[in-house]
Amino acid sequence: MDRKKFIRNGLLGITALAGATKLLESCSKSDNDDSETNSSDGSCVVSPSETKGPFPIKTPSQLVLENITSDRVGIALLINLKIENKNNDCAPLANVLVDIWHCDKDGNYSEYGGTQMQQTDYTSVHFLRGRQTTNSSGEVSFISIYPGWYQGRAPHLHVEVLTSSGSSLLVTQIAFPETISSTVYSSANYAAHGQADTKNANDNVFSDSLSQELATLTGNLTDGYTLSKTITVNA
Repeated sequence: MDRKKFIRNGLLGITALAGATKLLESCSKSDNDDSETNSSDGSCVVSPSETKGPFPIKTPSQLVLENITSDRVGIALLINLKIENKNNDCAPLANVLVDIWHCDKDGNYSEYGGTQMQQTDYTSVHFLRGRQTTNSSGEVSFISIYPGWYQGRAPHLHVEVLTSSGSSLLVTQIAFPETISSTVYSSANYAAHGQADTKNANDNVFSDSLSQELATLTGNLTDGYTLSKTITVNA
């Protein structure tokens, strides 16, 4: 990650993202560690394929963003993803598109709303959605906030990996450690929405594949959190 680039894009000017400097510093340290050349657990297995869900990105080509926060308020979240190629012994996969999207602290998605599924109407805005292209190490990073939850689903993040020409390679989802989610949902800004009503083990997406979809998170409420996840595709 380019520290100056994120500062230039206005990260440090967003008051909702407390502790952003420390997030960037921790990310810079990880960027200097080039020892990982394949899946962190030593395996080479394609990540689970999951539904895009009811709220996929409508215009991803117009959302080439590193900072996807927009006007949303919440705990800072730095999302670091690494894409690997199963067909090349899980070597890093460069120059592929990575789309991500997730709900805000209250469980609402941009680009949708005004329906029974989501009463709040956000059809004309585009927060918490973005696209990046992987670097030579197969990596992309996004600045966001910790997602909330909505009825019947555990907290999650949607990811789609596509070729440079836009052909989909994989749609998957990322789960969050429950202890960290519980801490976040007890904090200011999140507490009014309460605790998630669905555990990872009871979630209809994660119940059969949680070990492959659970992210690693580090950090705290003051400095924010860093999410790390390796996603493996057939390319």
